[in-house]
Amino acid sequence: MNLEKLTKQLIEIESISPNDAGCFDILESALCEMNFSCERISYKNVENLYAVIGSEGPTFCFLGHTDVVPTGPLDKWTYPPFGGEIHNDHMYGRGAADMKGNICAFIEALETFLSTEKLNFRIAVLLTSNEEGTPEDGFIDELLEKLKARGETIDYCLVGEPSSSSTVADTIRIGRRGSLSGKLKIIGKQGHIAYPEKFVNPIFLISDLIKILKEKKWDEGNEHFQPTSFQISNINSGTGAGNIVPGELIMDFNFRFCSESTSDDLITSFEEILNSLDLKYELDWSLSGNPFLTTKDFFINKVISAIKETTGREPIINNGGGTSDGRFMIAMDAEIVELGPLNESIHKIDENVSLNDLKTLKDIYVNLLKNLST
Repeated sequence: MNLEKLTKQLIEIESISPNDAGCFDILESALCEMNFSCERISYKNVENLYAVIGSEGPTFCFLGHTDVVPTGPLDKWTYPPFGGEIHNDHMYGRGAADMKGNICAFIEALETFLSTEKLNFRIAVLLTSNEEGTPEDGFIDELLEKLKARGETIDYCLVGEPSSSSTVADTIRIGRRGSLSGKLKIIGKQGHIAYPEKFVNPIFLISDLIKILKEKKWDEGNEHFQPTSFQISNINSGTGAGNIVPGELIMDFNFRFCSESTSDDLITSFEEILNSLDLKYELDWSLSGNPFLTTKDFFINKVISAIKETTGREPIINNGGGTSDGRFMIAMDAEIVELGPLNESIHKIDENVSLNDLKTLKDIYVNLLKNLST
């Protein structure tokens, strides 16, 4: 199996979330050739691939996703976003770093390990086509609950998210903050701009709210996580006419919250602020994931050892960044570690991955599998 060729094949597929668009066909074929038992499990609008080999011992799972975010303006890309072109040892394309290249590195690691070592534990590969999308299309948390109900267990989970900062494998993550989003509609009263006594301007109404939200400390964080942060991503209002005050305003916002806060606490606090300002409003909430943290050190130490054996360096642990596939693995009570390529270019124009880094990751994964077998 050729790592470079396989990565290019996946990048050429326009698998914009929640559509796999054919990546699973390629990956399932490769896994079946290694005697994995493979099944496709659909949930809502999402397809998932679950593959297992081995029948005894603990279960180690590689968790990843084949979906990608949209490209953005095509004319801004130096190389085609679905071309997989190579320049200066870097392969360019949407999903190169997040996370098609890393999936391919693990597939090649499996081939190397299984051809040289005797398997004394179970290996699972779980891939979804909706990590980047929305809960409405279907995340794998409910799928994992169903796997658990039928007797499946996952003890150790390696998430292929791009965790590295400056050098490949310089950083691993053992936890992530949760993500809670909201869509707020502030209700005013539309009217002619020349008669302020006859309208209620929702743009003015929100100014006090924004000031309070900007200055509020939701918690202090802890040794594992940064403090909870609040950000506004979009504000929309207006009728399109210059002489009309709009009757409503829409604000999209997000909490990235640590384990010192809960989604219920944040919702309560936010709505208390709204009510204290005597605003008329409508509000919808969407919880993408709760915080998770691996507190046991067995699997963490196995990963760190594999990195040191391969690179001669010991990684730092940093639990920053956005959400990841790992948040779904809470259902299995698994020990979770994230390890992948550099995250500098993910979701950006000209996303790319170093092919040499992918080869290093492949070697780390081989050593990790060997460590788990001893």
